[in-house]
Amino acid sequence: MDVIQFTRRLIDIPSVTGDEEEIGRFLSSHLEGLGYNVERQAAVFGRSNLIATTGQPPSIVFSTHMDTVPPFIPSSEDITHVYGRGACDAKGIIAAQIAAAEQLRSQGVDDIGLLFTVDEEASSLGARAANEHSVADECSFLINGEPTDNLLATGSKGSLRLRIRAEGRAAHSAYPEMGESAIERLLDALELLRKIEWPLDPFFGETTCNIGVISGGTRTNVIPAEAEAEIHIRLTKASSVVKRILETAIDGSGVQLKYMSVSEPVRMYTVAEFEQRIVRFTTDIPYLTKWGSPLLLGPGSILDAHTAHERVDKRELIQAVDLYVRLAQQCKREIPAYQQRAMAKSI
Repeated sequence: MDVIQFTRRLIDIPSVTGDEEEIGRFLSSHLEGLGYNVERQAAVFGRSNLIATTGQPPSIVFSTHMDTVPPFIPSSEDITHVYGRGACDAKGIIAAQIAAAEQLRSQGVDDIGLLFTVDEEASSLGARAANEHSVADECSFLINGEPTDNLLATGSKGSLRLRIRAEGRAAHSAYPEMGESAIERLLDALELLRKIEWPLDPFFGETTCNIGVISGGTRTNVIPAEAEAEIHIRLTKASSVVKRILETAIDGSGVQLKYMSVSEPVRMYTVAEFEQRIVRFTTDIPYLTKWGSPLLLGPGSILDAHTAHERVDKRELIQAVDLYVRLAQQCKREIPAYQQRAMAKSI
């Protein structure tokens, strides 16, 4: 298959989170045409994961996500790159993984599968549903795809999303003493947050905190009665450790905390022959714990993902196919040892 043109075909199917059905139908039809057994697994109302197998129990599964962040950007290309929404995150990866699976099948390797999920860019609801699928019990290795510059990730930071809400009392702004400003209360809490010394980890590095969204108030002549902020923390320690630090820091500030989602830092399975790195972002992997040992690799740079200039290098796309094939071959050689370790744990 022409992995570059197939990437463009996928990019030109809009699939912003919540609108993954069309790309799911396209991929289902394409994979059925290649001879795969394809299941559309209901994950979220009106949205389905895609699970493709060859008829044999898959010991190795390639996986990534079908959804993208907004807005939709159609595909284009020049001599060196393919552009458009999902070019590197993660439609180029889908194309490379399918091409790799086809190469493996041509070599007689049939115990492979494909898992493409919905909702990864939001709450990984697709991965949570996939983790309950019976196929997961047959899988020894999960080769997940995210843009890692074609380097094998040794680990990924965790993620903690939360909302801080402040309440006050509305009043006419000419008489501020008659009200209580929720915005000022929120700002005081956020200042405490900004002074926190977040933990460091010798393997994962620095815990970071982003105040991503602030909202509140109705108009300038009203003392605001409500305000809130949404926070995203990239974890290098267990979420329980970071929650305790956070809650201690803002205790007594009069605001309310609500945790929206959490995924822990993850150490990946590694293969010595591949160049390696730690990545700061999180993936579906924390929610796919039943799918065997996780590996993470994909073409493209995370610095291009989610941007207006999202792109993937054509050479990296082609190289990724070979890397996925080699990675699967290495994992296949290690399956006997993997199964022995799993049996020892069960005893």
